[in-house]
Amino acid sequence: MADQQQELARDLGFLEAYTIGLGTMIGAGIFVLPSIAADAAGPASMISFLIGGVVSLLAALSLSELATGMPKAGGSYYYVNRALGGFFGSIVGWGMWGGLMFASAFYMLGFGQYLTYFVPMGATGVAIAALGMAALLVAVNYYGVKETGALQNVIVIALVGLIIVFVAFGVLNVDMSTLRPFNPEGWGAVAATAGTVYVTFIGFEVIATSAEEIKNPSRNLPLSMIAAVVTPTLLYVLVMFVSTGTLSIDLLADSSIPVADVAEEFLGSVGALAMVVGAVLATVSSANASILSAARVNFAMGRDNILTNWLNEVHNRFRTPYRAILATGVFILALIASPVPIGTLAEVASFSYLVTYSLVHVSVMVMRRADPEDYDPAFQIPDVLYPVVPAVGFVASLAILAQMNTVVTLVGITIVGVGVVWYLGYARNQDIKEGLVGEAIAPEPTPATTNGGGDGYRVVVPLANPKTERDLLRFAAASAHAHEDGDAELVAVNVIEVPRQTSLEQDVAFEEERVSRQQELLDQARDIAAELDVGLRTRAIVSHDAGDAILDVVEDEDADHVVLGWRGSRTTREHVLGSTLDPVVERSSCEASLINLASETEPDRVGDVVALVGEGPNAPVTVRRAAEFAAIEDDATLALLNIQAPDADADADASPEERGRDLIERVAAEVSLDVDYDTEVVVGDDVEATALEAVDAYDTVCVGATREGAVSQTLFGSLPETLGERASGTVVMAQGASTSPQSIREAIIERLSR
Repeated sequence: MADQQQELARDLGFLEAYTIGLGTMIGAGIFVLPSIAADAAGPASMISFLIGGVVSLLAALSLSELATGMPKAGGSYYYVNRALGGFFGSIVGWGMWGGLMFASAFYMLGFGQYLTYFVPMGATGVAIAALGMAALLVAVNYYGVKETGALQNVIVIALVGLIIVFVAFGVLNVDMSTLRPFNPEGWGAVAATAGTVYVTFIGFEVIATSAEEIKNPSRNLPLSMIAAVVTPTLLYVLVMFVSTGTLSIDLLADSSIPVADVAEEFLGSVGALAMVVGAVLATVSSANASILSAARVNFAMGRDNILTNWLNEVHNRFRTPYRAILATGVFILALIASPVPIGTLAEVASFSYLVTYSLVHVSVMVMRRADPEDYDPAFQIPDVLYPVVPAVGFVASLAILAQMNTVVTLVGITIVGVGVVWYLGYARNQDIKEGLVGEAIAPEPTPATTNGGGDGYRVVVPLANPKTERDLLRFAAASAHAHEDGDAELVAVNVIEVPRQTSLEQDVAFEEERVSRQQELLDQARDIAAELDVGLRTRAIVSHDAGDAILDVVEDEDADHVVLGWRGSRTTREHVLGSTLDPVVERSSCEASLINLASETEPDRVGDVVALVGEGPNAPVTVRRAAEFAAIEDDATLALLNIQAPDADADADASPEERGRDLIERVAAEVSLDVDYDTEVVVGDDVEATALEAVDAYDTVCVGATREGAVSQTLFGSLPETLGERASGTVVMAQGASTSPQSIREAIIERLSR
């Protein structure tokens, strides 16, 4: 059996992709650059931000087309390398890596400057603070600290809120006289300043470097990129309007914490403090995102043999590309410690990305002309705007580059030179793929392809433990055999979970041991399925979140049933079933069975099966599951059990036993149960204690999941959990397909996550 190709899970919806880009763009730029920009171009610097936004929007459109046609790690580097070949790929790869490192150093110095609000210190103190925070961020990415995605979203939302408040109060306090003269340095200075501030717009490129992980890329990739450009462009222009309309140009230019000083004029010390806190969070968030993106560019270059794969090795324990992170960190620390001014750091980062985007525009035209067979972008620049968008974008990028000062141009050309020398001295001797320029000059038509699919009853079975694999597949096969007239099959899934700091494709390339174990597990699943006489397909997935990956498989397969292993006890950090199971059971659109096996060391015996029958909505599916599982063994028996409380009213029309039997008969009739079963009704004051005692005589216990109110922090009621923890036999928690309508909040979250 040939090794199965790993699937790279798409974990990022629109909101996550949007905040990744916005988190980089709403950073040091909006908090530090107002003073630098105002000093260079006066109030007209707001036009510089607008120019930067328009140029970025053109690049975002070209990038969106390329990214939906080639959703791979590496972003612009990968697209240019594929379209134009290794020579230009080397230039862009080194340019992006260098640009991200210069940008990170810029962000960190901005962080240090805003700390002077709390602790007065000179340039040395600012640099020391920046070095400390940069080292901490490198360590965070090295060790693969989790939960950064949710924190990033909170920071971005808080920053946007702060800036909106700043603008809302600021426009009411603008003194129009301070805006005159509007353009004291001339339009040449405005254009040059557009190059200075362009570093604030490189965030949407971070979205492209994560293209392989974005759900529904035809919609979410262009939408998130465009939104991540338009939002900060409007905010930047308004912030510059308020800043240059509140403080004189001289005062603004001399400020190291410009936005805080402006806010203090109309929001007082509280407003200034809020902006300082926002600036600290923003600069840290931006630098963290840039360090992560730099490591992914390294990986993409190594994948294409332009850079040595030595840098891309994944840490055995932390599962992060630690060498690439350390190399990036060392350069960032060196830049912070160097005498390079903060404005120059920003301009060099801008230079590198303007070179990159100029080549991106050329690449989209080459790919359109060459039309390779495997290039089928889900999003294309509308015909009415093509080739105007890439042509104008290319010219505009070069025009801004031409206005940048000599020092910045020399440093930028040096970075380009490094890419050229590296290609000539190393990369061209490797197995480098040719670009598609030749195909673009003389394109050939490509034939269309068609895809097929099929319908049937599908049971998804996530597998992780070889010891429980056979029993989980046996239970899943029983469910499939009950629907054999519907062409039933199992879909066995294994998910390799990796930290956010590691690109999914990178983990596949450098985690041979984990990938090998995954293959062995799924190969064994095929053998077991053959013994059980049931059809089976396997899916090997690499994901940042195992729960979300399983949910995506359930949706993609249009599954009818998902069977999961369960330890039967509460885990730490307030997870009820476990961090993987919770989202699957809570959000799965199909029936779900959680199985806590009686033993992981011996084959599980189905034996005598009992289903607890109650008034809850999951009683029917519990009975069906019990009947399916009882059919696994010839000598297995099936019983339906109901627990009743003793009557407080002696004059009741029916006894507890009669009510229990009536309920069992109604549920059995509802599911058209056509197998022999025993009926048992037990009366007791304590439902949990009575149930535990009653099920002790059975080998397999099926109980319906319950949801008993929002006050409880648990996902299910206490009875299923108690049985899972304390019953001696195998416990199956059954849940029917979700049919309740979504709340407005759930619908919004679901829409944004697509």
